[in-house]
Amino acid sequence: MLESFIAATLLAAVHLCAGGLRSLDRLPRSRWLSAAGGVAVAYVFVHLLPDLARGQQVMDGIDIALLSYLEHHAYLLALLGLVVFYGLERMIKQHRQNKPAHHPSHPAMFWLHIGAFGAYNGLIGYLLVHGESEDSTDLALYCVAMGLHFLVNDFALQDAHKDLFSRRGRWLLALMPVAGWAIGSVTEVSELAVSALAAFLGGSIILNVLKEELPEERNSRLGPFLLGSIGYAALLLSVQG
Repeated sequence: MLESFIAATLLAAVHLCAGGLRSLDRLPRSRWLSAAGGVAVAYVFVHLLPDLARGQQVMDGIDIALLSYLEHHAYLLALLGLVVFYGLERMIKQHRQNKPAHHPSHPAMFWLHIGAFGAYNGLIGYLLVHGESEDSTDLALYCVAMGLHFLVNDFALQDAHKDLFSRRGRWLLALMPVAGWAIGSVTEVSELAVSALAAFLGGSIILNVLKEELPEERNSRLGPFLLGSIGYAALLLSVQG
């Protein structure tokens, strides 16, 4: 339990420290942010998606009236996570499309965006306790991947909401991994619920990484992204093997 609490506080510290790393916020995209995105994607495809297969076995063994006619519950939940955050990002982009670059976001749109990412961070913190991190090594690999992912998200949200994010949003996002860990430490959930949460998280991470790497205006760095993804995938496979 102590190790997972330390991991939660380290994840919180990423948001608190990201404000001092503004030199990474430039175009063309910083190679460090591209590499960080590659690490997060590697973690999803090498660790979380195989967990979806195990989660699917759990769901297959449980009769859920609402979902009994669906064949791939876990993968549909991953798709749902991707679609939810895709819809959110489209809404935010349309909101800002006709506004000057430094114009503040409307408070309702800001809190919707930050609230969604706050819940996202809380889920990541929650899975520190109830996820698939069976030992200290697994926990460390999860923490590193999610910490780098938080860094990428922090820069994206700072770009979207400017000073409003610096003054309010960053603090909420820093709080949520610890809050998620606290909830996880005092609650017990079924294996089915953990599998469902992990599936939703996997799809969400894929979208939130790729939306930062794919747009042409980001001028992203393919080399660092490949290095981060291939290098971290190799590390994960060596540990698992």
